[in-house]
Amino acid sequence: MYFAEVLANVDWYQLIDSVTNKNNTNRRKYLNIMFIPLFWTVLALPIIVFILFISLRQWLLSRKQKLRSSADKNVVHVGIFHPYCNAGGGGERVLWCAIRALQNKYDNIKLIIYTGDIETSPNAILQKAKNVFNISLDNDNISFVFLKHRHWIEAKKYPHFTLLGQSIGSMLLGFEALCKFPPDIFIDTMGYAFTYPLFRFLAKSKIGCYVHYPIISTDMLRKVQFRQSAHNNKAYVARNPFLTWMKLVYYRLFSKMYQWTGRCSDTIMVNSTWTENHILEIWDVPFKTHRVYPPCEVKRLKQLEREDNNDDIIILSVGQFRPEKDHPLQLQAMYELRTLLAHDEALWNKIQLIIVGSCRNEEDYERLKNMEDLSKHLSLERSVQFKVNVPYDDLLKLFQRSKIGLHTMWNEHFGIGIVECMAAGLIMIAHRSGGPLLDIIEASEGSQNGYLAIDAVEYAENILHIVVNSSENNANVRQAARSSVERFSEKEFETNFLRAVSVLFSKSNLE
Repeated sequence: MYFAEVLANVDWYQLIDSVTNKNNTNRRKYLNIMFIPLFWTVLALPIIVFILFISLRQWLLSRKQKLRSSADKNVVHVGIFHPYCNAGGGGERVLWCAIRALQNKYDNIKLIIYTGDIETSPNAILQKAKNVFNISLDNDNISFVFLKHRHWIEAKKYPHFTLLGQSIGSMLLGFEALCKFPPDIFIDTMGYAFTYPLFRFLAKSKIGCYVHYPIISTDMLRKVQFRQSAHNNKAYVARNPFLTWMKLVYYRLFSKMYQWTGRCSDTIMVNSTWTENHILEIWDVPFKTHRVYPPCEVKRLKQLEREDNNDDIIILSVGQFRPEKDHPLQLQAMYELRTLLAHDEALWNKIQLIIVGSCRNEEDYERLKNMEDLSKHLSLERSVQFKVNVPYDDLLKLFQRSKIGLHTMWNEHFGIGIVECMAAGLIMIAHRSGGPLLDIIEASEGSQNGYLAIDAVEYAENILHIVVNSSENNANVRQAARSSVERFSEKEFETNFLRAVSVLFSKSNLE
C-alpha cells in the first residue's frame, strides 16, 4: 500500500530531469524510492514460493493419509497415468497387460487409472480392453480417476511450440490427477515426463515410466538442422535459416528440460532398441533404464489356421489413424503397384489393401475422411477398404485371410502391429527405420523374416516380389517370421515389466 502511494505521488517529469542531470543526490533519492521496494519484493518472492510449495505438499500428504481407510491402511496405491486409456492402440495393450501383471503379482495394491475418457464408464473401458485385446482384469482393485482437462495435452491447442505447450499442459493435467488422488507409486505409461517432478516432490511418490517414444530425439534435431520438412518441421521453417536457428535453440533448451524431468523417475522402461538409444542419449541414466518389449499376443496368433486357398491377395495394415503412421504412403504404394501391373489387369484386380485402425477423437476421424478422399483421387476406391475400431474376433479373421502385412511409419518406436502380423503368418513389409529395422525384421538372405522399404516405389516392388514369388520361398519367410516373435510375447513382457518395477515396490515395503 505504501509503495502504491509513493508511485502515485511521484513527479515523473522531475524524476527524468533529476536522473539525467549531474545531481547525484537527487538520482540516489529517486532510485531508492523506485527500486528498494522492488528489491524487497524480488527477495521475498522465492520465500513465498517455498512457503506455498511446503503448504501444498503438506496438504497433499495429509490428503493421501485421509484417502486410506482403516481397512486398507496397508494397501499401496499405484496411480497409472494414461489419459487415453480407451483408445485401443498398442500403448493401451501395454497398459492393460501391465495392470494384469501387477494384479497377478501383488495382493495388497489398489490400482488407480488416471484417464481423460470422461464420456465412458469404467465398465465400458474394461469391456473394451476385453473385446479389443482379449485381456480380462479383476475389477475389484481397479478404480478410475477421470480428468476433465485432457484438452490441455492435445496438439491442436498449440499450433506453435507444440512440444512445450503439450508438456506444460501435461503438468496441468498431472496436477489435476495429483489433487484428486495422490498415489504412493506413480507409473506413467504414455511418456508425459513433465508430470514426474510433480508427483515426486509434491506427493513423495515413487516414479516409474514406460516410454514408447521420446518427446524429442536427435533424429528430430537432425531434421531441423538439415532443414528437412516433416510433420514436426513445417516447410516455411525449413526454408528459413533464421527460423531454423531459432527452432534449434528451442529444441536444445527443451531437451535439457526433458532430461531433468526424465531423471526424476526411479525406474525407466523403454520399448525398443531405438527408443533405448535415444533415452540413454538424452536422459543418460543407464542404471535405471530397462528395455521391455511391448506385449504382443503371439501365442494365439501363431496358432491361427490360415486360409490360403482363395485367389484374393489381401494386404493388411493395422494401426491407429495418426499422422505419424503415414497412411498416405500406403495409398501411394498401391498407386505405384498398379503402374507396375499395368500389363496384368487380372492380377491387379485380385489385390486389395485393407487398412484397419482405431480413431481416438474428431481429428482422427477427419484424418480418416481425408484418406478416403485420397483413395478416390488416386482411383483406388475399389482396391482399398478402411475398417475402424474393428472387434478383436473380426481382426483375427482378417489375419487368417491376409497374405501381406504393410506398415509405413518412419522411425516407428517398436511396432506391435508388425509383430502381430508376422505371428499370424503374414509376410511383413515395414519401414527401414526405428524398431522394425533394429528389433523385428531381418531382411538379409538366409535369415529373412520380412521386407523393409522406404518410399512408395520400393514398397510396391516388394509387394510385387511377394506376389510373384514361389510358394516355397514365401513359406520360408513366413515360418522364419513366426519363429522370431516369441521374444515379444505377453509372458516375456510381464516378466521384464515386473522386474523393472520391483524397485518401486521394495521401497514401499511390499517385498
